[in-house]
Amino acid sequence: MTCVICKNGKTRLGKATVALEREDTTLVVKAVPAQVCANCGEEYIGEETTSCLLKTAEEAARAGVQVDIRQYTAA
Repeated sequence: MTCVICKNGKTRLGKATVALEREDTTLVVKAVPAQVCANCGEEYIGEETTSCLLKTAEEAARAGVQVDIRQYTAA
């Protein structure tokens, strides 16, 4: 796909690091599958992956986690 940010680059399969914050919880997830723009580096994460990340963040918040860094694992 063509990047909607720079409008010049094409995206390719890559990895992203995602930081999620909610109240007192900060969750950083590394190696998240994403489409990454070859020109500007903008990252696009799919709906299924996003859903998995949000579920993981919710579980961390409920468990009282303040800061956590994880590697992405598909559910």
